[in-house]
Amino acid sequence: MSCVFGFDVGSRLTGVAIGNTFTASARALTTLTVRDDGNPDWQRLDTLRQEWQPDTLVVGLPLTLDGAEQPASRRARQFAAQLQQRYSLPVMLVDERHSSQEAAQRFAAARAVGLKRRRDAAGIDAEAAAVILERWLTGADAPAAENPGH
Repeated sequence: MSCVFGFDVGSRLTGVAIGNTFTASARALTTLTVRDDGNPDWQRLDTLRQEWQPDTLVVGLPLTLDGAEQPASRRARQFAAQLQQRYSLPVMLVDERHSSQEAAQRFAAARAVGLKRRRDAAGIDAEAAAVILERWLTGADAPAAENPGH
């Protein structure tokens, strides 16, 4: 195992990150537009999968602050199930609490030193996916990690 995709599932955009299990590192890759029917741009995701050949897929599971499921949790679980069915790869769910805030902080810090510009803000969803993926790669997600099929 070496290449892993991470996802931050949203109602309008889904962030995608790429990670490496050898270095336990991840970086923002891109965002996918979520269509009106609630599905991501599968054609673009198919192209990314073909290009990078990930062997594991990690999906952020949005939970409330007290760890309970919420309406967005269903959307993430549905996406995870679709990934499993479409690609026949292991799909893991990871607690994504505070990932968007951490991604926003990273963006603000990069912007403060001139590495990012305001127009790059659309990439925050992809950065959140990187945060989620890093948690999985380093084992920080252990309590919430699970396979969506179980």
